[in-house]
Amino acid sequence: MQIGSVKIRNNVFLAPMAGITDLAFRQLCKRQDCGLTYTEMVSAKGLYYKNENTGELLVIAEEEKPAAAQIFGSDPGILAATAKDVEARGAAIIDINMGCPTPKIVKNGDGSALMKRPELVREIVRQVSRAVQVPVTIKIRKGWDDGSVNAVQIAAIAEAEGAAAVTVHGRTREQFYSGTADWLIIKDVKRALKIPVIGNGDIFSPQDAKRMLEETGCDAVMIGRGAQGNPWIFKRTTAYLESGVLLPEPDAAERVEMILRHMKMVVGYKGEENGVKEMRKHAAWYLKGLPGCTRIKSEIFTMTAAADVEALLLDYMRQID
Repeated sequence: MQIGSVKIRNNVFLAPMAGITDLAFRQLCKRQDCGLTYTEMVSAKGLYYKNENTGELLVIAEEEKPAAAQIFGSDPGILAATAKDVEARGAAIIDINMGCPTPKIVKNGDGSALMKRPELVREIVRQVSRAVQVPVTIKIRKGWDDGSVNAVQIAAIAEAEGAAAVTVHGRTREQFYSGTADWLIIKDVKRALKIPVIGNGDIFSPQDAKRMLEETGCDAVMIGRGAQGNPWIFKRTTAYLESGVLLPEPDAAERVEMILRHMKMVVGYKGEENGVKEMRKHAAWYLKGLPGCTRIKSEIFTMTAAADVEALLLDYMRQID
């Protein structure tokens, strides 16, 4: 697959998720055959005004390249200046977030609030695409609410102003992540555009990914919540799409091994205390559905030492083996 000048090894992508798709998790997903990773969304203003923590979110590992960086904001000039900085840091694609539904983002006119201002979207995409050499893409929702479904209009504006691809999440801002994603809107956007369209929303299995591709005609799928605690979904999905083979889901031993590998990487990047705390939510996702996991998850949420987490998990494996 190709987005602008960037060749991508397959059409199964990892969605940018704040607090989740950090450097460690992206690398694990890439090793599981994820076609394209995205950084967590980064504040254009934060980067523009040299916020150190913001800049750290843009570190991209060699093994995940080519990778995309996602920025958010609503000031065209700041977004354009930030895009140049992000390009210089090694991002192969710059994605502009126009879909985040969280109140703290929306109240500033960023994220999905941009869908209420088509002409501002036009100016943002125009200035950013002219500021950089790498492809510029956008991620949008179905619309603000059911009374203002305008994904096709926004996507067409973006294409006209130089966007190289559009990702569509099939929910309105009003829905957040509730209800069912409307894949028909993805189909509508695909029919209206010549550039690649990436479908997003309610992909939790390889079968879901295949069905989205078939039902919408989209060029790629983007997996968000379905990848939480489940980096294997990328290898399982690409295998299923390429050969029809449905690889088995990871067993308990594989899940625990991945937790320990993930934790080692996070601790290496963020230090032990912060790393172990960061791993709590990931461990809960990895362990979900395993026998006796409720107690194990509860204990992990009290721990701050990696050795304690490892000892607990190895003992747990001996008990259920």
